[in-house]
Amino acid sequence: MPTLSMSMPDVEPAPATDARPVYHATVRDMPADERPRERLQTYGAGALNTAELLAIILRVGTSQENVITLASKLLAKYGGLAGLARADFHELCNEHGLGMAKTAQLKAALEIDRRLSASHAEERVQIKSPIDAANLVMMELAYLDQEHLKVILLDTKNRVMGMPTLFIGTVNSSQLRVAEVFRPAIQRNCPALIVVHNHPSGDPTPSPEDIHVTEQLVSAGRLLDIEVLDHLVIGQQRFVSLKERRLGFS
Repeated sequence: MPTLSMSMPDVEPAPATDARPVYHATVRDMPADERPRERLQTYGAGALNTAELLAIILRVGTSQENVITLASKLLAKYGGLAGLARADFHELCNEHGLGMAKTAQLKAALEIDRRLSASHAEERVQIKSPIDAANLVMMELAYLDQEHLKVILLDTKNRVMGMPTLFIGTVNSSQLRVAEVFRPAIQRNCPALIVVHNHPSGDPTPSPEDIHVTEQLVSAGRLLDIEVLDHLVIGQQRFVSLKERRLGFS
């Protein structure tokens, strides 16, 4: 009788499973001199990078990543603080690790920074060139989703007296009321002003409508004895002076 071979089929052993959860270090696990809050207290806010500052605002991360990692990912995804400022509130709410409360904290902090920059800009700065004027409004206007038209009100020494926003939406001659542009200057007895508006596309190249609006404003300014010194179009980190290009200024 033949001998039966009792061989077993070739079967790979099942991989060992580890039921332990994956460990993610939190900020509390970091050495005290590396934690953002402690570093800010010891060395000042200027010593922290942007992700660390953002982490302090967000306070806590998620079960998958600590708050510094979360902050770094948000900055990378949205292209820095400017991108976060432009991002829709509800879009940010849907980001893992944020939610409504953290998004509100973040938006509030960014708005405080914007207002602080604007208030510093208005502290009697003297305008000597188009770039001086552009620097006053670049941070505020460069990343807006809609066109905003502002006027920079100037005294007899070209020092800034105010920068009210007059229009939100497409700036064109059919909607523009010239009287509204000059009203703040008349009320504050300003002899000169600079008109500023942004292009949400990021390209500050003046349109034919921009030039036409400038011609209207310059002509009205002559009648009112209020000089329109310039009209600036603000893009993303760029601007165009219509006065320098002789567009709308005869």
